[in-house]
Amino acid sequence: MAEQAPVGAPLAGVTVVTLEQAVSAPMCTRTLADLGARVIKVENPSGGDFARHYDDVVNGLAAHFVWCNRGKESVTLDLKSTAGLEVLHRLLERADVLVSNLAPGATTRLGLAPADLAERHPDLIAVEIDGFGAGGPLSGKRAYDLLAQAESGVCAVTGEPGAPAKPGPPVADVSTGLSAAVSIVALLYARGQRGTGGAAVSVSLFDTMADVMGYQLTYTRHSGVDQQPLGMSSPAVAPYGAYRTADGQTVVLGTTNDAEWQRFARALLGRPDLAEDARFRTNPDRVRHRDVLEAEVGAWCAHHDLAHVQKAADAAGIGNARYNLPSEVIVHPQLTDRDRWRRIDTPAGPIPSLLPPPIIAGFDPPMGAVPALGQHTAEVLAEFGLSDDEISLLRVRGVIGPAYR
Repeated sequence: MAEQAPVGAPLAGVTVVTLEQAVSAPMCTRTLADLGARVIKVENPSGGDFARHYDDVVNGLAAHFVWCNRGKESVTLDLKSTAGLEVLHRLLERADVLVSNLAPGATTRLGLAPADLAERHPDLIAVEIDGFGAGGPLSGKRAYDLLAQAESGVCAVTGEPGAPAKPGPPVADVSTGLSAAVSIVALLYARGQRGTGGAAVSVSLFDTMADVMGYQLTYTRHSGVDQQPLGMSSPAVAPYGAYRTADGQTVVLGTTNDAEWQRFARALLGRPDLAEDARFRTNPDRVRHRDVLEAEVGAWCAHHDLAHVQKAADAAGIGNARYNLPSEVIVHPQLTDRDRWRRIDTPAGPIPSLLPPPIIAGFDPPMGAVPALGQHTAEVLAEFGLSDDEISLLRVRGVIGPAYR
């Protein structure tokens, strides 16, 4: 069994059963596990979560999988079998939450639709993550992170003009998983405060990304203009972007209001003429004359090393950052000096893993192990009332995978 939640864990005593693949639902349940919930990950005996097999760069394990699956118990069940479904229902009898992100229609075919669960497990919070949400022309389509980002317009505002791009991280999956986790925490709170029972929740990648696109959609609705992607700049404010420095580095500088622009021009660039130029008086003015302004800022940065630019920007009260590669982030002093790395166990040995973002006073996230496929099957099924003979029979019939060694 996975380690018990530490004393004081916000979600200690909460049991989550999850039917999950890839990133969105695993990110939801990893968030819950990081807060102390017990997460039982139900996987197909034939390969399990397909994210286990994306690559093998983590000592033979997949990077996506180890990122999203710490602190969980893996139980193998063939849900296409009657016996496997019955075992799942035994787990659900003692669970608080069911999370799923199976293919469209899969939960209905398995008898796990909201109406089915409300009848058989009335106190269960059932959260289903899908691609496009029910009731629309795309509802039956499969959806992955890229597809949701393209359909919702995210790719159209990312990259460069004429060269749209997908944001590097799977932001549709991660944002949707976090939205699902927030809904679960809210419903658990409501149950504790008001004694409410089960609930059905659906969260779609498309709806989540449409919400993330809130600024761009609002702008277009009221202006009639489809904003073009600007690489590392922003269509909303100027100056705001990435600039090459004299030593071949890249600095990111930005302003968010007119007072900052005055400091930027006078104290950082040493250009009171720009501060007084009517073309740059307000942010809308600066956006309209972005090309002229970007050229001035770029020319100044090109004459100074990164260290000089950042020191001067800090002195002027101007936000700035260094453009880093992933290989530079994993040794970033802001992470190492603040002790943000931990060692977690995996089937291939211990690996470094970042602490979750929330820093809760008096609580250390459990940072449990990444499970091997089916590692906890026998333990969990025995705990939930199955005898050794029943577990052996399920194994012989292929309902669960082979014994974990």
